[in-house]
Amino acid sequence: MPYVYFTEEQKERANSTDLVDFLHRQGEKLLPSGRDKRLSSDHSITVRGNSWYDHEIEKGGLAIDFIKYFYGKSFPDAVSTLLNGEQGIPYEQSEKRKEEPQRPFELPPASPNMRRTFAYLLKVRYLDNSVITAFVKAGLLFESLENSKDGAKQYHNAIFVGRNKEGTAKHAHKKGIYTYGQGFRGNLPSSDPKFSFHWTGTSDMLYVFEAPIDLLSYISLYKKKWEQHSYVALCGVSSQPVFQLLQDFPNIKKVRLCLDHDTPGLKSAVRITKQLLEKKYTDVKLKLSEYKDWNDDVKALHGQLSMPPEEPTGALQEDIKELLNMA
Repeated sequence: MPYVYFTEEQKERANSTDLVDFLHRQGEKLLPSGRDKRLSSDHSITVRGNSWYDHEIEKGGLAIDFIKYFYGKSFPDAVSTLLNGEQGIPYEQSEKRKEEPQRPFELPPASPNMRRTFAYLLKVRYLDNSVITAFVKAGLLFESLENSKDGAKQYHNAIFVGRNKEGTAKHAHKKGIYTYGQGFRGNLPSSDPKFSFHWTGTSDMLYVFEAPIDLLSYISLYKKKWEQHSYVALCGVSSQPVFQLLQDFPNIKKVRLCLDHDTPGLKSAVRITKQLLEKKYTDVKLKLSEYKDWNDDVKALHGQLSMPPEEPTGALQEDIKELLNMA
């Protein structure tokens, strides 16, 4: 096989390919994740400009490495793909990223009332009113009122706040509460991932979820003395919030992983379990929703159509069996 030579200029152009533009052209669905985009097909991978990062294996890089990693291509094929595309279409080039100064974290302005958020959480998500009220009173949930970029419109969103041990807001997850169209969902810029949306109780038990709605759904299903336990929503796939809580609250000894009942959620459960065992946390168990996630379980109780779970296959199936059988 002849050696394919690329000049430094060619490799630089290939590495500067905007991965968001590239993936859209490949038909990949991308989800908002703060200033990044997350792959719908693999929630652990985020992209921004010409860079990428896989949070599950803690590895990342630039465009050429991404094509090699994600599509399994050789170096020459990866460079050729980025320079020309399969149909010879030149891809949009990302501007060289300048180091952006980190903006201080701040919460968006609050709406004078929470009428829309309560309506959404109660009538669309079927959450328990007393549970929602408890999080509102604790300063962990409010409704924002934000101007559009052109100032012509105002938008209401549910804001799920993450606070550090001292009670200072360090993280916020925004969820659109409009029932039509594709609602916005993502973490606010400059959010510290270690302090995502959570509740801390006094017991030794911590429940871990992917999203705030899942967390609130689980509590709505299992309300008996729920306040005494701790709960955290990862607001992504990073395990940082789990280990921050374990550090801040050493009384927590037991962890229950309640992630989504689909392939990305189960993969994350396996990864986090291994990390916990390495840290000598031995009382770790997997709890699976009946449907795809805990809010689907809540909806099903109210006669609403719910998504079925996605059962694991292959090596993941064996890993999940082992987790379910852990003593």
